[in-house]
Amino acid sequence: MTSFDFVTLDVPDVAAAERFYTAAFDLGDRLRFRQAAAPSTGFRGFTLSLTVSQPANAVAYLDAALAAGATSLKPAAKSFWGFGGVVQAPDGAIWKVATSTKKDSGAGVREYDQMVLLLGASDVAATKQFYVSHGLAVGKSYGRKYVEFETSPIKLALYGRKALAKDAGVPEAGSGSHLLTIGGNAGRITDPDGFAWETSVLAS
Repeated sequence: MTSFDFVTLDVPDVAAAERFYTAAFDLGDRLRFRQAAAPSTGFRGFTLSLTVSQPANAVAYLDAALAAGATSLKPAAKSFWGFGGVVQAPDGAIWKVATSTKKDSGAGVREYDQMVLLLGASDVAATKQFYVSHGLAVGKSYGRKYVEFETSPIKLALYGRKALAKDAGVPEAGSGSHLLTIGGNAGRITDPDGFAWETSVLAS
């Protein structure tokens, strides 16, 4: 299985980002930060997600993020698929916290089951083939709409860029740097949509 150990976010203020993410999500070594050098406007083409076990946990994360300075894009609510909400961090990264369960089984805590990086692809099938050619195994695939790879401990998935922006609650338009780098053992590669990998030195 391909190792996907951490995400590096390019941010305008590293110290401020560290304070925000510790207060909001407290993900430890799964998140790294670097001073942003390249410009970016609008939707950056990806979302980060935390899947949790119950609605109360989603609310705990989302409330903490908002209290730390995030902006609400989609308030926490029930839907046909479960429960969740979307926020935008002060650095511009979009975070979704969700669960497929609609009922709570206990008090809300900030504990997550899976961290997921969802990339908005201009051509899901082509980007899927790119990753397969670089050794990633497909876990789930729904034609040209959605692909999930067998990566650990962070999950990597593809979704059409337009559909991903809609799911996040933002306009699709955007240009410039993604301001994100993937840390894993797939080598130093850059996919068809410009998402780059760096070599991981983090033990999973």
